[in-house]
Amino acid sequence: MNETQHPESSSTADGVYTAPWEGAFNRILTPFEEFIHRQTTSGLLLMMTAILALVLANSPLAYFYQQIQHLNIGLVIGDWSLENSLHHWVNDGLMALFFFVVGLELKREILVGELANPRQAALPIVAAIGGMVVPALIYFSINPDGDTARGWGIPMATDIAFALGAIALLASRVPRALITFLVALAIVDDLGAVIVIAVFYTETISVSALTAVAILFGLLMMLNVAGIRKITPYFILAIFLWYAMYRSGVHATLAGVLGAFSVPARPKYNPGRFSEHVRELIERFDASHVSGQSIMTNDKLRAIVQTLSNGIHQVEAPLQRLEHAWHLPVAYLVIPIFALFNAGIPLEFSGAWQTMLHPVTLGVSLGLIAGKVIGIAGTCWIALKLNIGQLPAGTRFTQIIGVSLLGGIGFTMSIFIAELGFIHQPELLLMAKTGILFASLVAGISGFTWLYLAGNKDS
Repeated sequence: MNETQHPESSSTADGVYTAPWEGAFNRILTPFEEFIHRQTTSGLLLMMTAILALVLANSPLAYFYQQIQHLNIGLVIGDWSLENSLHHWVNDGLMALFFFVVGLELKREILVGELANPRQAALPIVAAIGGMVVPALIYFSINPDGDTARGWGIPMATDIAFALGAIALLASRVPRALITFLVALAIVDDLGAVIVIAVFYTETISVSALTAVAILFGLLMMLNVAGIRKITPYFILAIFLWYAMYRSGVHATLAGVLGAFSVPARPKYNPGRFSEHVRELIERFDASHVSGQSIMTNDKLRAIVQTLSNGIHQVEAPLQRLEHAWHLPVAYLVIPIFALFNAGIPLEFSGAWQTMLHPVTLGVSLGLIAGKVIGIAGTCWIALKLNIGQLPAGTRFTQIIGVSLLGGIGFTMSIFIAELGFIHQPELLLMAKTGILFASLVAGISGFTWLYLAGNKDS
């Protein structure tokens, strides 16, 4: 049976073949709509993975779960070797892709997004700064010295996937501008977390390796300035950049951010030139088309289509292409794997009260729940009184309070910072993760409830 006779190809009569389920993927989404959709789905997947990790850590499979995490995997070439536990590879290697996407989002927002307009960017920037500083101060007031003090950066972070997942469920009751505000706030928050990790969670520095980082980043920027838009050269240099960063003492995942900032954001063709190019190709396509003949047997048609495909890549900036290509695997694979390896904590209900009153647990919980509300909503209120920035269109200040509650969902980045802060102190790490999970649950439920009650269908 040939393709035209296949029972699933009845739509070929009008020149279009639609495979099963293909129609679901044909809807055109704006980049922002696509971003929200993926973050929402990622948040739900992240939640399920975190629950799975908790179940594994508190089941008869707990020993197997721990053994898998500590399984050593390495690469050996002659006298050179690189070996780490699987848990370490996830946190240092796989998460570099997460930071790469974060870097791409940051660059796009700064160049053409919500952070490009100073008037629009002022309020989410101020809110993000307040939402980082106040939680850190609350934690530090409870843990002013000793080993526990190293966790001050943990409650600073907001998990964009979880927070957007929660607010997206309320799309009919909150204005779109409020979702945009949360995205801008969370991205600035991510930038703050990256800076904190680089500056405050670096134990030892290798000057030679850091010099190599600077040289490699310089080479990446030279490719950018030279107008190189092929991805392969950037990818090869980025691998060496990651290894140099790994050896430098600065956390290796930050190589992802540097690599992202080197990716060109300017396309080769402007829209007008691309439109002319497409019309020329379509005219040639029509002239070369033979009725009833497949493109598989028409070399001219195939060459024109390939040229058209190349042109499409030239009108879209490499930054846009990479963000589109990597957002899906990072949101649906990298972050859930990170959650699977890091969210599994043993729960002991008999000592739950003592755990919740531990200074680290208390500092993280209060920092994320109370600190984010005071920091985000409080600084927004002050900024508006001082005429710094403006409320997002169609929003009320009560809804900003709801967003500040959602800001207390600190899951991914908070756990990541906890792993760095208490890397050699498993008991303190357990307390920190307990505080993160508890606070994220409280913040998610309270933020969702607040926005549901504060919203209306006409917002």
